[in-house]
Amino acid sequence: MITSIFSKSKPINFIVVFFIVLLAFLIARVQLVNEAITIGLVFKELGLLFVCLGSVLLLNFIVSKNSLTRFGNYEILLFSLFLLALPQSTGDANILLANFFVLLAIRRIISLRSQLHVRKKLFDTAFWIAIASLFYFWALLFFILIPITLLLYTDNKIKHWIIPFVGVVTVFVICVSISIVWNGSFFGIFVNLPEWSYDFKNYNTLKFLLFITTLFSFGLWSSLFYIKNLKQKKKAFRPSFTVVIIAAVIATAIIVLAPEKNGSEFLFLFAPSAVIITNYIETIEETWFKELFLAILFLVPFVLLFI
Repeated sequence: MITSIFSKSKPINFIVVFFIVLLAFLIARVQLVNEAITIGLVFKELGLLFVCLGSVLLLNFIVSKNSLTRFGNYEILLFSLFLLALPQSTGDANILLANFFVLLAIRRIISLRSQLHVRKKLFDTAFWIAIASLFYFWALLFFILIPITLLLYTDNKIKHWIIPFVGVVTVFVICVSISIVWNGSFFGIFVNLPEWSYDFKNYNTLKFLLFITTLFSFGLWSSLFYIKNLKQKKKAFRPSFTVVIIAAVIATAIIVLAPEKNGSEFLFLFAPSAVIITNYIETIEETWFKELFLAILFLVPFVLLFI
């Protein structure tokens, strides 16, 4: 039943996905927000909700525009289910915004496939990653995607290797200018040094363990087939698919390094994981197995709500 609904792109799919995202967002607010309800808080939370919904639409755009999956909407369904399975992933405003800007960067770097406006796309990618790092420092790791993508396209033009750094410097100059105006100093805006932690004790709960086991078991299993099938993709599309798997590796590194392991750091992993798992689902020929595979992913978030 789930496969028949989401195997093709339909308006009803977005309604279902938006409802799941809204449910995840509301559950997170009930669990995490302890402030008194004010007009300012309402507008702030509405803004963050729109960021969540915008991330769904942006993911769908990236996937459909670059043919990362076939014609269904499994990827946005999985993304929304991941949010519901771990509502805390929507709890940190900075990470929500950082992830949105990372998706904007991934959109630009994947679009290099067309080899049109390469310089502008490289600048935009670096610019958005730098903006994302202002909200969450470790988002800067996604900058690794740029040189890797240039290598995948065997791009030897020196200008193309320099332009991304211009994008980062542009953000730096803007931040310094803002710092001078607001704080009266050159680097007043850069008050926090990067932090990291290898303390995983917060994950030592039944709910976290079940979620992590589900996400990584399904993700790793799908990744094996994803990597295996890379050679079967058209040569022009291979770098785009490679970017997705590398983005998943970077997101995993961010989870490991995250200074506060409260669940919000998993958000960076949801989009690439959704694309990877969707690619595996689309290769399953047995209808009963595909339904079972999706049913487990669909039911797990609702089971976790009662733990």
